[in-house]
Amino acid sequence: MLIPSTLDDDSLRGIYDRLDGILLPGGGDIDSSHWGEPLHKSVYGLDPARDHTELTIARWAAKEDRPLFGICRGHQLFNVALGASLIQDIASEFPTEVPHTNFMPTPRSQRSHVVGIEPGSRLASIIGETNAVPVNSIHHQAVKNAAPGLRVVAVSPDGLIEATEMPDARFALTVQWHPEDLADDERMFNLFRAFVQAASKS
Repeated sequence: MLIPSTLDDDSLRGIYDRLDGILLPGGGDIDSSHWGEPLHKSVYGLDPARDHTELTIARWAAKEDRPLFGICRGHQLFNVALGASLIQDIASEFPTEVPHTNFMPTPRSQRSHVVGIEPGSRLASIIGETNAVPVNSIHHQAVKNAAPGLRVVAVSPDGLIEATEMPDARFALTVQWHPEDLADDERMFNLFRAFVQAASKS
């Protein structure tokens, strides 16, 4: 079910209550006013209505233990919803030689770098390994520090946060990469399988 970003909160709650799980997908940047910083000049694609809708749903899901899976913007937004701030522009605020901002015409399926996954994490159990897992990378913003209650469970070689999870939740996992574009890797399909399985038990 696609959720419009133009609903009042009562209507939004009516839809939310019918959902077994929440998928927060990729998209444009998140307004830095949500963590009290002025906008960086590189920020683009702001959508205040979408920010409000997704932040509201993310907070409900975290509070009520509704299964949630966040991808790219969704990874960043879930952290912001729970009190984290973002690196607004990796190139100027987090200089690194690791390629994170591989936008078009680079194929979305191109593996840009590897991530190291925390042993014993939910993510590790889903992926099935922890060392040098190749991922794509199509973003210029990033999570600066994990939000309270979230655990960092994957990082890139430069230390950038690539995945977080809520350890005590039924399923609350976010990844910075785009597993939907890595169709030739069964490990990435397993992320969606695990999410759907958790939602089916709601």
